Amino acid sequence: MTPEQRQHDLELMRESWYQGGHYSSRTMAEALADAGRRFPGTRFVFAAEEERITVTLADLLERGRRAAAGLRRLGVGPGDVVAVQVPNRQELVVSYFGAWLAGAVVLPITHIYDSAEVGVILRDAGAKVLILPDAWRSIDFVARLARLDPGPTLEHVVMIGGRAAPETVPWSELVAGEGELGPPEGVRPDDVCAVIYTSGTTGVPKGVQHTHNSLLYELRKGDLMNEAGPDDVRLIPWPSGHVAGLLAACSGITGGTDTVHMDRWHDRHAVELVEEFRCTITSGTPLHVEAILTAAEKHGRDISSLRFVQVGGANVPPALVARADAAGIVVARAYGSTEHPRCATSPLDASARKRSLTDGVVRFGDEVRIVDEELRPLPAGQQGEVLTRGPSQFVGYRDPVHDLSAFLPGGWFRTGDVGRLDEDGHLTITDRIKDIIIRGGENIASKEVEDILATHPRVRHAAVVAEPDPRYGERVAAFVVLDGDGTLGIEEVRELFARHRVAPQKTPERVEVVPELPLAPSGKVRKYELRERLRARAAAETAAGSRS
Repeated sequence: MTPEQRQHDLELMRESWYQGGHYSSRTMAEALADAGRRFPGTRFVFAAEEERITVTLADLLERGRRAAAGLRRLGVGPGDVVAVQVPNRQELVVSYFGAWLAGAVVLPITHIYDSAEVGVILRDAGAKVLILPDAWRSIDFVARLARLDPGPTLEHVVMIGGRAAPETVPWSELVAGEGELGPPEGVRPDDVCAVIYTSGTTGVPKGVQHTHNSLLYELRKGDLMNEAGPDDVRLIPWPSGHVAGLLAACSGITGGTDTVHMDRWHDRHAVELVEEFRCTITSGTPLHVEAILTAAEKHGRDISSLRFVQVGGANVPPALVARADAAGIVVARAYGSTEHPRCATSPLDASARKRSLTDGVVRFGDEVRIVDEELRPLPAGQQGEVLTRGPSQFVGYRDPVHDLSAFLPGGWFRTGDVGRLDEDGHLTITDRIKDIIIRGGENIASKEVEDILATHPRVRHAAVVAEPDPRYGERVAAFVVLDGDGTLGIEEVRELFARHRVAPQKTPERVEVVPELPLAPSGKVRKYELRERLRARAAAETAAGSRS
């Protein structure tokens, strides 16, 4: 479709969402100011294994105003991009609040990304400021910064911590002085306020653009679902840099819900936090659910306060749902993406079967359509490509070239997933068209991994697919054809990926040397055959384990 058609469709959809009450005239800055008046005492707990820091929303907003003033002094204004590569600590939320109060666009970057990945993102987004710590656990961000090629738009780097890198602005200097008062001028609710990068099937990260309205409506969905309120406490295991992490960092501003932010996932730490703060709600993958239940039993922790866990990014075994039900915890699947968060959710009172075997129902203004290969709508029960649209949907990619293939007339977004709708309106995702691996909720593009493998002097061909994994849902598996005889050891592969300075999660955890790859007549690799081979092997191993 043409850019003109895309813009026309977007304007029509926005008009309908305003008429339906899904959109409002508020910006993120105005929503923050309103939250400060309504919920000043809402608690934000930042929990490392060694310490707990508790601050109120009023405290964070005051610091956010000072950060906004500091950003203004650096020349940041409406529409400028502020990149934030900070783990789950209070400076993360202050950075988000400060950027929005200054009228800027927030660019979250996951802390696991090394300098090569960060450079691509900064250049594509046109970031003006980068905020990051000097170090976090084993990560030396000062060393990463020395290797970074940020492109021509980056003017300032703000560094949190005692180690000052050359030509950086200390965090203490950014937040010194008086805070900004009032929302920034010239910022509209349909302007872009956040850009989140996701792995594309081509291996090139794509910047997903959300507006004030799309982000605020997604935050309100929890209230519409009666999912959380002022008496609830939300445990947040998601790392910053993901749309789930961004939303979680802001989840206390619409309903006054207290939030407990883990700086990294650890099952024993999670159940200690549930017990200590009487957490009632959390979200994650099946890995998180199983780990919480097992750790509570193993360490004798009281998790009776926990009533609801929303799961996305993987199938949920019925046995796990039954186990959680027995513990008084409702586990329910949801379906969404960075482009369209939570466009299907399971009601809390749905049956265990529906909560386990489907990805929920479509509601709150969202729509889902299933189409065949000719993009014709399919009836209930038939499997096809999943299209979505709705008020929390993104407005397009940072590079508009990607929009041309991502949207269809009418504003429908092509998710790249395969699924079906049943007669009751429940959506079930059955496969993926997009060539990605979802490891513990982290999207990894197969092509990016293949491109790195191709730099090895003995690799002639490589095909990377998802392998079932009981802990992470999926993991990276590589099938390689070598020049000549021999093998390719996993340690050699790890060294290769380390040299490319990418997140370690992208390194293949299985490498199989094969004489040839299965090819279609067109010459394209039949990856579904490789995936089926791995699934059959995993099923056989599971069956053998149950017999023993």
